[in-house]
Amino acid sequence: MMKSTRVNRGLVAAAAVVAAAGVAAGTAPAAAAGTPRFLAPSELPPHATSAWTAGPVTAGQPDPLPMCVGEAFPSTSVHRAYRTELDTGALQVTVVESSERRAKDYAALLRSKLDGCAEKVMAENPDITAEQKYYGKLNVEEGAHVYGVHTNASWGATDINMFSVGRDGTTVTLVQWGQMGDFDDAQVADFKKTTVTAVKKLH
Repeated sequence: MMKSTRVNRGLVAAAAVVAAAGVAAGTAPAAAAGTPRFLAPSELPPHATSAWTAGPVTAGQPDPLPMCVGEAFPSTSVHRAYRTELDTGALQVTVVESSERRAKDYAALLRSKLDGCAEKVMAENPDITAEQKYYGKLNVEEGAHVYGVHTNASWGATDINMFSVGRDGTTVTLVQWGQMGDFDDAQVADFKKTTVTAVKKLH
């Protein structure tokens, strides 16, 4: 599925490099007991010339919020941001719900936000065009769905972002990866592998 529509400069920058100021170099300490495990930097799509580093596992909503899905994150979210030295960023946000029914509904909400992402971005940002692709469902735990969104700004910035939403029981996780480029620069196979790892670590 590809959707073409027309994406504010700040929005693209936040989406493409979500792990900006405040991300510490090196591997962050492990999450507290009872908190779902998060991706290690080495489990992200490999960068050709720069190693990934990670910030701490942090309670609450990420700042900045990723495009399209950010406003759907509750205050009970837990997140971790990642970065390389070359304008590539990633983010994982995990939410533990009180029941499987609520978790299923929340995962569906995030997917609906991604299904309409390109149209929303362009409606809010007339100087940006956006298109998206759905890369399918992954067979891991209760399933995970993978999306790609390309944005092209009138001032010349072009960014590719990938998102996935996965669930294991009462726990839902979203993984986002972004860098400068277009669909040809999307590391789809690597991102799918990262998503599978992230969902398996929710146990």
